[in-house]
Amino acid sequence: MRLDGGVAHGGWCVGRHDELVVFVRHALPGELVVARVTEETKRFLRAEAVEVLEASPDRVQAPCPYAGPGLCGGCDWQHASLEAQRRLKGQVVSDQLRRIAGIEREVTVEELPGAPDGLGWRTRVRYAVDAQGRAGLRRHRSHEIEPIDSCRIAHPEVEALGVTRLPWPGVSEVEAVASTGGNRAVIAAPSASRLPEPPRPEASAAVLRRLKGGRTQAIRGKKGLREEAAGRQWRVSAGGFWQVHPAAADALVEAVLGALEPQEGQTALDLYCGAGLFAGALGEAVGLEGRVLGVEGGREAVRDAQYNLQDLPHVRIEGGDVEGRLREWADLRADIAVLDPPRAGAGRDVVEALASMRLERVAYVSCDPATLARDLATFEQNGFELKDLRAFDAFPMTHHVECMAVLTRKSKK
Repeated sequence: MRLDGGVAHGGWCVGRHDELVVFVRHALPGELVVARVTEETKRFLRAEAVEVLEASPDRVQAPCPYAGPGLCGGCDWQHASLEAQRRLKGQVVSDQLRRIAGIEREVTVEELPGAPDGLGWRTRVRYAVDAQGRAGLRRHRSHEIEPIDSCRIAHPEVEALGVTRLPWPGVSEVEAVASTGGNRAVIAAPSASRLPEPPRPEASAAVLRRLKGGRTQAIRGKKGLREEAAGRQWRVSAGGFWQVHPAAADALVEAVLGALEPQEGQTALDLYCGAGLFAGALGEAVGLEGRVLGVEGGREAVRDAQYNLQDLPHVRIEGGDVEGRLREWADLRADIAVLDPPRAGAGRDVVEALASMRLERVAYVSCDPATLARDLATFEQNGFELKDLRAFDAFPMTHHVECMAVLTRKSKK
């Protein structure tokens, strides 16, 4: 099969078989491959390249022995050079903007410092555990587990915990976390109601149990991790959200501040604010004469953000649903806003509520170009236009990419 249809969102290359589109993993655009079908629908096929007959000049030897057909599903592009990976990701973002939002824009994906070979960057890895108590990673689009000895994209401090070398009876998942502030945690999810005594990690770390609903409970050590970014230290609950690439938090803060150009005395919003990263940076920029209002749905994250920003009295963090808070703030005069929603995006109701406010600029941080494009289309329908977009390679070797879009209100003609 000749893969002459370019690249699709999700780490697929595109070809055709008779009248059906075929999405193929472990391939590169332009290659001639032998593909094994893994899923069949009436509209398309999914497949994986099991033999490469004519290779792309961008093809390299995958550094991980578990990257390949039928193996670990975590990395999509280990067989491509890093330059090619970034070029493909830029093409995907451009394609999603064009198809979903009708926006024509060439996108360049920027390298983040600290992982020049694309390995050893991931500071948070969630391992699945099989019936024998062995930790591994799931195969692509499967519940089957590939036992591994190590993960090549895991940060060395994550690898030092030895999760894949330890037995985990009675556990369904183990999450290993290494913070930029120098401490570590292991979070075990029991496969039944009771969690057996978990093994001691091979390096010093807090050990926690994951409860139903995502909350965590400390077994040994403290629940909080220490992160460092934007010139501050941050307390982040071990089970909470923080950028997994060590350089991503600083890069995104710099990008958001450059996009919003906050001025002293302004009012800023930080939606889906997590532990308060952007709220803190905006709080310092607008000064005591300004104010920042942050909204976060996770209880632990709200407590973390309030703790982290207690030295900034003009920054207020509230817990709750973003859409509900925006309805309450319908008459609020805010100048700028940043939102960093989960992968599902903000959605029409949130975008319309935000667009109805008298904002000058909006920075939208997203890890999914499809939902970003959908929401950008809604912004455009409600009086805003895309001014700029930056993309960052915050997830080397995978198809994921972090974007930051800048929106301004359309000028009246």
